Amino acid sequence: MPEQGLSLGDLIDMQIRQNGPMSLATYMGLCLTHPTRGYYRKADPLGVKGDFITAPEISQTFGEMIGAWIADLYFQMGAPEKFTLLELGPGRGTLMADALRVATRATGFAAALDLKLYETNPVLIAMQRDRLAAYAPEWIDEVETIGSAPLVVIANEFFDALPIRQFVRRNGKWYERSVGLSQGKRSFGLSPTPYDEALIGEAFATADEGEVAEIGLAAQQFMGQICRLIAPRGGAILTLDYGHAETQPGETLQALARHTHVDPLAQPGAADLTAHVDFQALGRAARMAGLIVHPLAEQGPFLSSLGLAERHSALATANPEKAASLATAFDRLTSPDQMGTLFKVLCASSPGLRPAGFSVQ
Repeated sequence: MPEQGLSLGDLIDMQIRQNGPMSLATYMGLCLTHPTRGYYRKADPLGVKGDFITAPEISQTFGEMIGAWIADLYFQMGAPEKFTLLELGPGRGTLMADALRVATRATGFAAALDLKLYETNPVLIAMQRDRLAAYAPEWIDEVETIGSAPLVVIANEFFDALPIRQFVRRNGKWYERSVGLSQGKRSFGLSPTPYDEALIGEAFATADEGEVAEIGLAAQQFMGQICRLIAPRGGAILTLDYGHAETQPGETLQALARHTHVDPLAQPGAADLTAHVDFQALGRAARMAGLIVHPLAEQGPFLSSLGLAERHSALATANPEKAASLATAFDRLTSPDQMGTLFKVLCASSPGLRPAGFSVQ
């Protein structure tokens, strides 16, 4: 049967009927990155009219703080004649535009910059091209294609969108959660074959009956791949996302459409599927690749340490009519009951670097 005219849900159902239930990771991968119907292959998902809002869209000051951080790291690396700045999942290009407006004021930075963007959504690429044209960006879909210069990587709300695997504890054994069909409708189920407990990990060894082990294997593998690129040439990766400081049982899969939580199985490709990031696992992947992992920071204190409050105060003084909206944005970025605590900041770098915003080990 030709695919034309079929929804992604139709195609997934056909695959299940033909091959049996699929893992949650496979389902997420199809929902998010199917070549023609995947969520991240289609329209702009960001902003008030989209499905969710990220920190760069809340205030220009978020990107400006990241720009100051990058410029400081550039000088710590010895102000190399050339270095690569890579952003993973750059959205509309808002973060990078704000960051480079600040960073390129640093002596030598603009001439040394080689900007790479890891993006597959053609709608977002068009926006990035418009906003970042002055910096001559290059779009890549394979991170291995970058050159050999020192490398700085920025990943804001990137790892939460990579597919996860879930395992459920039943009668002392672990069974992988799958997506199948029940009475013609997509539903969650469990693999009939138990999974090797040693591969689940010690963090879940004492999990109770019915608890869920959520493993972001794709995120760990991608983190390791990036860090193995950084290790021989020098540099760092900065990732900001929501999640757990330590590996722990529990399920966090969620689907968002028009800023509302929806059933993750209802409309494949029409909602954003994400899960909390396991920062302990990402840090372990970075260490195994040979980088130094700095103490995990929370987003609120991290941004404040870079001068966010002072920047907001200066903007409010210069634009008193925007003081209220600036105060609201500051609260949303830093307050413990907003993004300030749930969102965390992980940095892994070459030995000898002291990235701003992180306590000394």
